[in-house]
Amino acid sequence: MDKLELENIVREVLSKATNDAGPGALTAANGGQVKASMPLALALKLTERIEAKAAEWNMRVVTAVSDASGRPVAVHCMDGAYMGSFDVALNKTYTSIAFQMSTAELGKLSQPGMSLYGIQFTNGGRIVIFGGGEVLAYKGVIIGALGVSGGSAQQDTDLAAYGKKVFESELEQEVIKCL
Repeated sequence: MDKLELENIVREVLSKATNDAGPGALTAANGGQVKASMPLALALKLTERIEAKAAEWNMRVVTAVSDASGRPVAVHCMDGAYMGSFDVALNKTYTSIAFQMSTAELGKLSQPGMSLYGIQFTNGGRIVIFGGGEVLAYKGVIIGALGVSGGSAQQDTDLAAYGKKVFESELEQEVIKCL
């Protein structure tokens, strides 16, 4: 039996043991098992990629990754990032999960005369209506959200879009391994 065959057998056994090999699979926890939607290992890999791109673009940002319920999984502050960017990045993940869309898209829908005008004054002030927040999904299932803060609204939007693209394409195998 070669290594690939053995790996496939192990994955099949684990899949049956957890009832699901995809998003929401059971994982060991203190005192039992929990359903994981955004594993820490995946959040850290994504954060690392975003920070590398931010450095290329001469940006100093705070990157936040939350799970599908909006609970923070990882928050990284690059050296020199604005202190206020911490809460903004976290709130971008919250907003993206709460409304299941990017913060840039919500920003368009919340302009004067639009259907969601004033939404930024709800939810205890946690709603962000400028770019930098993205929903992270795998095969149509929301796994978590990404929030980036530290540049202009356009820079944050572009960096978060880059992170979403990395998550969906370049990290697909990591997504599968972690879930």
